[in-house]
This record gives sequence, structure tokens and C-alpha cells, in this order.
Amino acid sequence: MIRRTFLALTAAASIFAAPAAFAESHSMDIVDTAVGAGNFTTLAAALTAAGLIETLKGEGPFTVFAPTDAAFAALPAGTVEDLLKPENKDKLIAILTYHVVPGAVMSTDLTEGMMAKTVNGAEVTITLDGGAKVNGAVISTADIMASNGVIHVIDSVILPPM
Repeated sequence: MIRRTFLALTAAASIFAAPAAFAESHSMDIVDTAVGAGNFTTLAAALTAAGLIETLKGEGPFTVFAPTDAAFAALPAGTVEDLLKPENKDKLIAILTYHVVPGAVMSTDLTEGMMAKTVNGAEVTITLDGGAKVNGAVISTADIMASNGVIHVIDSVILPPM
């Protein structure tokens, strides 16, 4: 079932070219922009499993620090599959909402040592030394505009404090 979901999302996402999706993203919401980019299929599957798709398709604005498929793949083997199980939905929601900040925070708004409260309730720390990072995750692409907020692509999954 999980494999089928990943394959379906991968096939659907690959129809769109990433540059075209980003160029037209102002008319698409955060979820559609991410899916259209083609490198967030694991994030899309996780959002679906957590029941957060409709929330991130909502009015917003939201700032999403979006881990790529490679970021999820870098987690220990079996982690993603375990998180996608229904009995781990609360844990998955906690992790995913830790990647979302209310409001539209552009890269020009980021400052060294900035603390931002996430939808999860915990804070993330922004650092700029050596390039913009959120809790140590490198922001590889910033300011991808969507109709209901902004996406900053990050190279690893950030975990909320326990």
C-alpha cells in the first residue's frame, strides 16, 4: 500500500517539470507547488498520511521548510515507513507541523539566531553563517512562492524537541 502510494505520487509528480511548477507557483497552493516540483513525493505521502493536505491547501499564509525526497531517504532505514503507519499519526503530525511556520517568511526576513515558532508549538532556529539554515538543515532553494505562502527547500528532515 505504501509502495503503491509512493509510486502513484511519483508518477503524478513527474508529469510536471520542476522549473515550470516553480514559475507558475503563484497560482498554485503550497501542496500543488510542492507536488508539481517532483522532488517532494515523500513529503506529499506523509502529509496525506497525517491528514494535513487540506490544511496546507488552506488560506494561510504558511512558510514551509520542505524536506526533499533525498532528505527523507537519508533517515535511518524504515523510519519513513514506520511514521506512515496509522498508529504513528500523532508523531508524524508533530514532525510535519515542526516544518511549518505561520505567516509568509521570506529569506530576506531571516536573521542570524532568529527563533520562529512553528505550527507544532516548538521553535526552530535560523542561522546564516555559511548559508541559511533552519535547525542545521541547509535551505537549498528559498522563496518559492505559492498562492497561500512560501516554500523553502531544505536538505534534511528536522525533528522537534522531545
